[in-house]
Amino acid sequence: MTLELFGLKEIPLVKKGDNIAEIIKEDLLKEEIGLKDGDIILIAETLISKAEGNIIELDKVEPTEEAIEIAEKCKKDPKVVQAILDVSREVVRIGPNFIITETKHGFVSANAGLDESNVEDGLATPMPEDPDKSARKIREYLESEMDKEVAVIITDTQGRAFRFGAVGTAIGCSGIKPIWKRVGEKDLYGRPLETTEVATADELASAASLLMGQADEGIPVVLIRDFEAFDILRDTECGISPLIMPKEFDVFRD
Repeated sequence: MTLELFGLKEIPLVKKGDNIAEIIKEDLLKEEIGLKDGDIILIAETLISKAEGNIIELDKVEPTEEAIEIAEKCKKDPKVVQAILDVSREVVRIGPNFIITETKHGFVSANAGLDESNVEDGLATPMPEDPDKSARKIREYLESEMDKEVAVIITDTQGRAFRFGAVGTAIGCSGIKPIWKRVGEKDLYGRPLETTEVATADELASAASLLMGQADEGIPVVLIRDFEAFDILRDTECGISPLIMPKEFDVFRD
């Protein structure tokens, strides 16, 4: 398998109300990348949140007593802590300069995915309110306008248990199943696979993250081409939920 990755270099700084799907279409045409059947478009969640107006003005946040207490423990700004609590359903762990929470989407992540980078001072962007819906709208627009079958994945950057560093992960998708269940297939020695499930959407997000970068690269959209399992995983109804582990199976939580 050979994959091609294209970082879209002409995506402008977006503001509330911008049509992300139209911006992506124009960039694909301008850079002469175009769109082919089976292409996968990966989009940084900050771009989505900014366009949807999902932005927090930290100066207007009023910390509660709970937020102030947590801020003292983790040494974070109480306003930031309150913003994290506002988009979370549960605080899982509190550590030095981080809070592990379960977001309203069901993701367990540091600081509820709240992002203070690549936005103006004093602002923060939480995860999109409905990443699957955002992905679906963009996919349907691109498929309608460019007459191709594609998938869209919304990405975020998250840490991992017992490992340093952050990787790209998927928080929303449309047009492709996020997990590839390969149970029953055979390995190189003919033995049937018993438990193998591939987090395909996360792996694609990680690949795209290499081009997106974490600083001033300015590449919030990446196209992946020639992913051979696209037809196997094609699904226009499925969202990200198959990747989310039910709480009862989470051995790291009490």
